[in-house]
Amino acid sequence: MKAADLQYAACAEPAEAVGRLAAAEGMAKVCAGTQSLGPMMNLRLAQPALLLDVSRMPALTRAGLRDGRFVTGAALTHARVEDGEGAAPSRGLLPQVAAGIAYRAVRNRGTLGGSLAHADPAADWVSTACLLDAGIHVLGPRGARRVAATDFFLAAFTTALADDELIVEIDWPVLSPQARWAYRKQCRKPGEFAEAMVAIWTDPAQAIARLVIGALDGAPAVVSGAAEVAALRERAGQTALFDAIGLTDPYRRQLQSVMLARAFAQLDARPGPETTP
Repeated sequence: MKAADLQYAACAEPAEAVGRLAAAEGMAKVCAGTQSLGPMMNLRLAQPALLLDVSRMPALTRAGLRDGRFVTGAALTHARVEDGEGAAPSRGLLPQVAAGIAYRAVRNRGTLGGSLAHADPAADWVSTACLLDAGIHVLGPRGARRVAATDFFLAAFTTALADDELIVEIDWPVLSPQARWAYRKQCRKPGEFAEAMVAIWTDPAQAIARLVIGALDGAPAVVSGAAEVAALRERAGQTALFDAIGLTDPYRRQLQSVMLARAFAQLDARPGPETTP
């Protein structure tokens, strides 16, 4: 099938896109890479009357340090992150996450903001944003606001983003030299969406210990605190968490349990704080 009839407009500035979104009264969609929205439109699962292209906005494609955080524009592609954007601030985490998304052809066009706005539970950036407690900056007719990632994702394909708001940038923490991380996911074959996903971030310098379980039926499950994260090394801790988040299917519980074990093994294999340059 092909998309239903619609109007198309390429916006030059975020304010222009917001104005057009507000005027469309919920009948417009924002696009950049169209790697998720495009197939949905062709299947007519989405039928916007107006498509607003924000991929050419310089303000949405920048990346750099600001106020002690690493800030990425919403239209920054996965490929740019894979090729090194954010490698130093994240100590390699962001490029590794990007490199595992689908295929290079998809990564050349897909964007961070598009992935977050789409909010597929199995999407890599959804879990990574929750792991790193990223801030998602949105702009709308009522002004600009910053939403913590854990508050942004409400359910599967459901976010705190209003119909007349646009994601403009994402701020990420700068990991200290003592930070360690692990990221593991299970796919039936390379390029497919994950069936199970676990990410861990520890940073003794900032008293941080966080773990995320993704690829669930809804928003990622976030575990915070050194004791709470350590408890998930044991079967009893995993059972309690799986019960709490409503993960009842035995097969999926086993997959997540294996990803937990592999993530902890990856974390343990990384240089400790005393040997990190």
